[in-house]
Amino acid sequence: MKDTTISSRVIDFVNYTLLAIVAALMLFPFLYVVAVSFSSYKAYIQSDFMIIPKEWVLDAYRFIFASKSFLRSLWVTGLITVIGTLVNLAFTSSFAYVLSRPVFGQRPVTFLVLFTMLFNAGMIPTYLVVKETGLMNTIWAMILPVAIAPFNLIVMRQFFQSIPSELHEAATIDGANDLQSFWRIILPLSKPSLAAFGLFYAVMHWNNYFTAILYMNDQKWWPIQTILRQIVVVNEAQTSLANGQILLENAPPAETIQMAAIIVATVPILIVYPFLQKHFAKGVMLGSVKG
Repeated sequence: MKDTTISSRVIDFVNYTLLAIVAALMLFPFLYVVAVSFSSYKAYIQSDFMIIPKEWVLDAYRFIFASKSFLRSLWVTGLITVIGTLVNLAFTSSFAYVLSRPVFGQRPVTFLVLFTMLFNAGMIPTYLVVKETGLMNTIWAMILPVAIAPFNLIVMRQFFQSIPSELHEAATIDGANDLQSFWRIILPLSKPSLAAFGLFYAVMHWNNYFTAILYMNDQKWWPIQTILRQIVVVNEAQTSLANGQILLENAPPAETIQMAAIIVATVPILIVYPFLQKHFAKGVMLGSVKG
C-alpha cells in the first residue's frame, strides 16, 4: 500500500512538472509581447528577449487608442461577435432539435442533411452567393455563411437525444407544441451546452479576419483581426492606424505598435473565457455520450 502511494505521488510530480513546463512555454511568448508593448524603443532594441519592461511607457497604447480606425474595428468586431454568436446558437439549437425528434424517415434525412453540410461549396461559389444576395459590405456576410457549424450541430443533436423522452411526453400531455417544448424545456436544460458552443462561436467570430478581406470592400467594416493583420503581417502599423489627428513622424516604433495591438485584440476574449469556464467541460461532454 505504501509503495503504491509513493508511486502515485511520483507520477503526480512528473505530470505537474511536465504541465508546468508546457505552461511556461505557452506563457513566455505572451509575456514577451506584453513587455514589448509597454517598453520604450531603446529598451526594445537593447534586449533580445524580455519579460519585464526596463522602461514602462504607454506610447503605443496611446497611439492605437487615438486611432479612429482601430476603435471602429473594435466596435465592429464586438458587434459581429455578439450578433453572430446569437445567430449561431439560434440556428444550431433549433436545427439540432428538429433532427433529434423521432419521426418517420429520420435516419436517411438526418444522414443526407449532415453529410452534405460537412462539405462546403468552396470560396468562389460562396463569394458569388454572398454577392448575389446583396450581403457584400455588410456584417451579415461574416455571419450568415457560417450560421451553423456541422460539428457543433452533430454534438448538440446528440445532447438533445440524451434528454429523457418522458419530458417531451409530459409537455405534450399538458398541451405544449414542439416550439413551446423547445423554448420552455429543452433550452433551459441545455445551458451548459449552449455556453460551451457559444464560446466556440464567439472565438470563431472574434478571430475571423479572412472573411472581411473577401466581402468587405469598405475598410470601415473591417474587424480588429483584419486591422491586426495589416499591422503585423503587411507591416503597416503606422499607416493602418493613422488618421488626421496623428502625425506619423511622432508615432511610436512599428514593433511596439504591433505588440500593443495584439494585446488589445486578445484581452477581451481572455476576459470572457473565465465566466464560461465552469460550463465549458460539462457542456462539451454532455453531447458526447448518449444515455
